[in-house]
Amino acid sequence: MVIAAHPDDEVLGCGGTIARHSHNGDEVHVMILAEGLTSRDNCGESSKDGLSELAKAARKANEILRVASLSMHGLPDNRLDSLDRLDVIKLIEDKIAEYKPECIYTHHAGDVNIDHRIIHEAVNTACRPVPGHSVKHLLYFEIPSSTEWQIPGSAPPFLPTWFVDVSETLGVKMSALNAYETEMRNWPHPRSHRAIDHLARWRGAAVGVEAAEAFALGRRLIS
Repeated sequence: MVIAAHPDDEVLGCGGTIARHSHNGDEVHVMILAEGLTSRDNCGESSKDGLSELAKAARKANEILRVASLSMHGLPDNRLDSLDRLDVIKLIEDKIAEYKPECIYTHHAGDVNIDHRIIHEAVNTACRPVPGHSVKHLLYFEIPSSTEWQIPGSAPPFLPTWFVDVSETLGVKMSALNAYETEMRNWPHPRSHRAIDHLARWRGAAVGVEAAEAFALGRRLIS
């Protein structure tokens, strides 16, 4: 299960890994909590149309990744800190109870984006290791233009300890990002196609493969 703050975070953070899971026959469920649009200056009266188009883009991207289900919850963009934390946790707990995932991918604690940090904390709470809980692996991904933009010393740094070889599925990730074309930026922005390809190649080079996605391990239970 992938639990992301905004549409496109799921692809940016672990699109290649999702595609690999799907290719291997694993059932992948994606949960997107916030709408990812209304905090922008140009939102205005066209916000409803924009949100609709972004939802369409999310559905298309996740069809490309061949996920089993996609749920979008429309919480306010960059305002998750204005909500009662328990309400966010309950949404996540309900989805975990529904699908009973063994592995969850979500945001890193050190991201500059407030929504990412809140989702990170909410997922940790929802995944408390009580007896019988389904989640055995908890992994945190990096998001270009958020994780690396945090100021050193202001939050925990992203120090990857888990790498997934996406040499065979990087192309699927890039195709899924094409569905989010309105969210992409021009090089040398870190959320450009070229930068994301470079990051995958660099993470791959760090572990001796063509391309990889990197994660920080939160918890792993072997039983």
